[in-house]
Amino acid sequence: MSYCKGFSPIFDNDSRLLILGSFPSVKSRQTEFYYGNPRNRFWSVLSEAFFEPLPETTEQKKQLCLRNGIALWDIVESCSIEGSMDANIRDFKTVDLQYVLDASQTEAILCNGAMAYKLTESVYDGNLPVVQLPSTSPANVRFDKTEWLKQLRLYSRRKL
Repeated sequence: MSYCKGFSPIFDNDSRLLILGSFPSVKSRQTEFYYGNPRNRFWSVLSEAFFEPLPETTEQKKQLCLRNGIALWDIVESCSIEGSMDANIRDFKTVDLQYVLDASQTEAILCNGAMAYKLTESVYDGNLPVVQLPSTSPANVRFDKTEWLKQLRLYSRRKL
């Protein structure tokens, strides 16, 4: 089990939707950016929701988020973890959500999976809606993108 730190948030003052994962997977830690496993459905769902091409580079992924009012972060700032499974997160510290919320126009928080939702609910006591969505992880064999598309389009900066 090793001690790891998560990534800095991706956002700007126009971000309207904060998407929170739990903690970066091994592949994400290797690529040094969110949702680095090519089998993770996150980037394909965002691309479909906003009718944009699938981003390939880290910069394209950042721009996809910012263009569409998305702030991206993980609720766990640092932890001890072996592998990628949320169940293996130990000795964790959560992020200070106010850092992003105070510097953006966030209207809702979408949580990528049950662990992100549970931890967010345990530390956030504000008035924004907090929505649990199915994990985009390849480990989630029953993934359905329907609710993701609905929520992303609901808060989109652009008229779709």
